[in-house]
Amino acid sequence: MHLPDELSHFFNLAVALGIGLLVGAERGWRERAEDDARQSAGIRTFSIAGLLGGVAVLLAQGLGPQLGAAAWAAVLLVVGILALAGYVAHCRITGDVGLTTELALLTTFALGSLAMAGMPLLAAGCAVVLAILLSLKERLHQALQRMEASELTGAFKLLFISLVVLPVLPNEGYGPWQVLNPYTIWWMVVLIAALGFAAYVAIRVAGERYGLMLTAVLGSIVSSTAITLTLSKMGERRELRWVLAAGLLVASGLMFVRMLLAVAVINHGLLPALALPLLACTAVYIAGGLVFWLRASRSSAPQAAAQAPLNNPFELWPALRFAALLTLILLLVQAGRHYLGDAGVYVVALLAGLTDVDAITLSLSRSALGNLDAAVAVRGIFLAAVSNSLVKLGLVGVVGGRALFLPILPVVLGGLALGSACLLWL
Repeated sequence: MHLPDELSHFFNLAVALGIGLLVGAERGWRERAEDDARQSAGIRTFSIAGLLGGVAVLLAQGLGPQLGAAAWAAVLLVVGILALAGYVAHCRITGDVGLTTELALLTTFALGSLAMAGMPLLAAGCAVVLAILLSLKERLHQALQRMEASELTGAFKLLFISLVVLPVLPNEGYGPWQVLNPYTIWWMVVLIAALGFAAYVAIRVAGERYGLMLTAVLGSIVSSTAITLTLSKMGERRELRWVLAAGLLVASGLMFVRMLLAVAVINHGLLPALALPLLACTAVYIAGGLVFWLRASRSSAPQAAAQAPLNNPFELWPALRFAALLTLILLLVQAGRHYLGDAGVYVVALLAGLTDVDAITLSLSRSALGNLDAAVAVRGIFLAAVSNSLVKLGLVGVVGGRALFLPILPVVLGGLALGSACLLWL
């Protein structure tokens, strides 16, 4: 609803004041144990700064564009000088040379101005983010102390490929059948890399604390094959057989969910036909994992944590390898379809699924946006999932041994059979 000018001014000024109160409350609470003389700025100072930012814009609007801008800048300069004077005095009294409070004060003034300039919701949202950021001081410092150099570098590299490289790539087709689109291929690389990096961070934060099962769940987002191999190597510990079996089934079951997420991002039109078969597999896997987990919890066997399946959260070379694999599979899918028809697509899907389901899932989802029949893409994606699941089952048998292989065998085969039946029924 459109408000009259005076009511609109009152509302925006109220938002500017509220911004100051919000940020000032956080600063005042943090320094609540200090004497008033030792506080650099508290809730009243921040409230006045937010309100002053709004009044400064209101004054500038009444003076015209050029004179008004100069008046606003002059008020900002005065606030900056006062903040500097407070900073110097605070340093002399406490010896604390941090600039956080002074910068927060200037930001509060700017947000108050933004609210008065006609963007109160944006200003209020920024104020909430500012208050949260200020309140996380200890946690942010602790996170930096725990962070390894490779993790920080990995985050920067991920940002580089997504915010620097991706926007400059051409968004048009090249090569045979015009299937090679540099922008699309690299965007899919960024998608998989971001999922893996997010899972790696979650493992670092919570995996070791909550044990093997959560590590299996989060590790399946990074690579269900890698976490399968990791858990299978622990198969010699007979006392962990049931919890390992549960972790293996849950990790493998969540692979199907990850595939659905990738399809939803690339080509959500495939979801109606693909959701039931993959979710049926997931349901059987999760149910089997839950049974084994309950059996493990009733025993007195100790719990264990699995090592995260990645040593480095992100590297450019693996990303380039995945891009090359994705490009190759895109070409093979089109070549197989061109020379062998639908059977060629299925052969490529089965072979690609032996090593990785992400590349073939993304490739077929992308191809279905063009001239590939959606039903063929759905069947190809499911065949890749079956192929990959059987490979992981073989890994468990070879690496984990019979004691770990036999319990999960009927669950895996049952899940794949139910998923296949759902696919044929559709």
